Amino acid sequence: MNEGASPLPPPKRPTLFERVVGSDPLHQRLENKKMGIGRQKFAFVTWTLSVIMLGVLVYELVYNGHEQGNPFSFKPFVNPMLGPSSFGLVHLGARFPACMRIVSAIPLSTSVGCVNTANPPTKICTIEQICGFGGFHNKNPDQWFRFIIPIFLHAGVLHFLINMLAQLTLSAQVEKEMGSVGFLILYMAAGIFGNVLGGNFALVGIPSLGASGAIFGTVAVMWVDLIAHWGLEYKPVRKLMFLIVDLIIGISIGFIPGIDNFAHMGGLLMGLLCAIILYPVISPTKRHSILMWSARIAAIPLAVVLFVVLIRNFYKADPFSSCNWCRYLSCIPASWNNQCKG
Repeated sequence: MNEGASPLPPPKRPTLFERVVGSDPLHQRLENKKMGIGRQKFAFVTWTLSVIMLGVLVYELVYNGHEQGNPFSFKPFVNPMLGPSSFGLVHLGARFPACMRIVSAIPLSTSVGCVNTANPPTKICTIEQICGFGGFHNKNPDQWFRFIIPIFLHAGVLHFLINMLAQLTLSAQVEKEMGSVGFLILYMAAGIFGNVLGGNFALVGIPSLGASGAIFGTVAVMWVDLIAHWGLEYKPVRKLMFLIVDLIIGISIGFIPGIDNFAHMGGLLMGLLCAIILYPVISPTKRHSILMWSARIAAIPLAVVLFVVLIRNFYKADPFSSCNWCRYLSCIPASWNNQCKG
């Protein structure tokens, strides 16, 4: 440095938002995109979540083994996913509206068989006892945390393996591309919103759980990536066809009895909004940048409004009344489900 020259200013530290959406030079980001290089080499959050979920699954099986004498429920009803009984899953934290609010179809006076193998049951439990977690405050169902806990629970070994296959491949790649902080925000927001949407319109008598909504949220990132980088993608039409087929299969699976399609659709919707807000989109032109920032500005209040409106609707006396036909997006009318009425 020449004598008398003023010192160089310290480099500007990126803001938190810049660290989430990316602040590398444009030419470097374009080159990385073409070479398939993400923002990080290891999917820390994905693997951490998967290990936690494995630990939770082991706890579920140990619990059911203690209650029924077998980690897998075969009596009085078979769990085809090789896991605990339905009421055992409710006790462990599955989303079950009767544990969260007053449900006219399942009044608090309802008595059901406790978690055991007897058929008919030899021991009767109240809804409050089945819900567990210390019961209800003021004797009214109030377990709001069942919007969150089900993300980490699985119906059984098969359910866990199917979800982990998707999570450790598709979701892990998404995390590498967008970074751990943004990925975690998106993953949890999609999972919670999937449970909120399902809580509003899914059948009230069937417990729901699993990471599917959160995983669908990470799949939504691929849609935003493709649309935002259409001109940079190698054979974008082929990738679009793959995503369309994947979406059709995922939604179709949601009509299988016992699977909550609303968790899938809710996770996908919130995943799209969060991906628009958080995914590090490369804008090669000023016009593209303006379009992306306009989409981000619109997506933020829309995501908040969806959460607020649907949570408020969930706590109404009859959430179904706000959309009578919505239940058919996750249910095929049959006698066993009372024509999709619970």
